[in-house]
Amino acid sequence: MMTSADNAGNNGQAAMQTPPVVSPQDWEAARQQLLVKEKAHTRARDALAAERRRMPWMEVTKTYAFEGPGGKVSLHDLFQDRRQLIVYRAFFEPGVFGWPDHACRGCSMVADQVAHVAHLNARDTTLVFASRAPQADISRLKQRMGWTMPWVTVTDSFDADFGVDEWHGTNVFFRDGDRIFRTYFVKSRGDEQMGGTWNYLDITPLGRQEVWEDSPKGYPQTPTYKWWNWHDSYTEGAAPDKRWVEISTAGEKAFREEAAEGRD
Repeated sequence: MMTSADNAGNNGQAAMQTPPVVSPQDWEAARQQLLVKEKAHTRARDALAAERRRMPWMEVTKTYAFEGPGGKVSLHDLFQDRRQLIVYRAFFEPGVFGWPDHACRGCSMVADQVAHVAHLNARDTTLVFASRAPQADISRLKQRMGWTMPWVTVTDSFDADFGVDEWHGTNVFFRDGDRIFRTYFVKSRGDEQMGGTWNYLDITPLGRQEVWEDSPKGYPQTPTYKWWNWHDSYTEGAAPDKRWVEISTAGEKAFREEAAEGRD
């Protein structure tokens, strides 16, 4: 059976070579066949995240200074009293295409994809964007584009020291008291996956902090799904809502049974 895409495209473009059109039964069979590979991909991704949590750390001994909305802040300050810090180097400064009205188009797409940071904060994690533009310009840009994540100004060699002076990239840090460690770095196409809460947590040393994860001994882990909340309803130290515990437990049980039977 031919589809309209089999015909020559507009403007002299070659016709699209689309897949065959099949019956609902054949379509479901094809989906199940691909699902086997997708499940393997998910397990491989989880295993890679577990290996990432076991990467060696590099202590950061140099002092760095940034400008925030309220004035000068240190790298330690960027954690906002949390243990984990993710810093994305966004290009918004003189010389960057789009200046002064816009940041780099690629960096702007990353910013557009960032989920509500309250979910990261609930996992002891802070996300910060960093550029060399002055704070007045950053504030104006955030208001124009509707972005709300913390965004600081780089004032020293932080970008050069952490591999983001000439290209965007995401650095991850861990704080143990006053000591700070660099734990991970991703750039280029690796940054395409950033923005979602899960992808951010998967590159942190503590991960998602749920009991199903393969993490080193002593790492914080809480029951799966139970910590989830509406982004305006997180309360530090609060026990999970009883009704949500019941709902999520029932959902997880059904999911596990279905997976065990090979139905999904």
